[in-house]
Amino acid sequence: MDKLKIKISQLFKKYGIKSVTMDDIAREFGISKKTLYQHFKNKNDVIEKIAQLEFKTELEDLKNICHSHSNAIEQLLALSKYLANKLHNLNLSLTYDLSKYYPLIWEEFITKRTKQISSLINQNIQTGIEQGYYQKKTKSDIITAIYMFNFVINGFESYNGLKENFDEIFNTLFVYHVRGIANNKGIKYIEKQFSV
Repeated sequence: MDKLKIKISQLFKKYGIKSVTMDDIAREFGISKKTLYQHFKNKNDVIEKIAQLEFKTELEDLKNICHSHSNAIEQLLALSKYLANKLHNLNLSLTYDLSKYYPLIWEEFITKRTKQISSLINQNIQTGIEQGYYQKKTKSDIITAIYMFNFVINGFESYNGLKENFDEIFNTLFVYHVRGIANNKGIKYIEKQFSV
């Protein structure tokens, strides 16, 4: 079932959600519409299940990243690279179709995603404080909101003229962010990592 959802998701990413019909999906995978309707009630159900799968997959990826990096700064770097790359490679027509034609599914997906990523960033801040890299008085709720804007929501949209310098933008933004919350130990660590 997940394999079918992944293939349908690829179809949406290629042609857009609005333009792909249930007939197109059945034809693309060489199955009858009757078979397709054994798995999904309608197109709305298809989109909802694919959104749930996308969320679940991303959440597993993010948790794996957190578990594979014990150092708070390295963990934040890996999380940020993952999220920034997703934002950089985002299919805007796909998000447009979702937000315009399926607003309830879109809102639920964005709300769940924002909550989950915010929770991971909050945990990272606490870990960084415990490890002695971040300032003890770091206001985690404010820093998380700033982080979400820069790395998750639309921070890179502000740099239209610099699209070809994605790595440079990312590195600058990341160092800028960490310097804002790091203590002397954290700043020395980030300077060593990025040779700044």
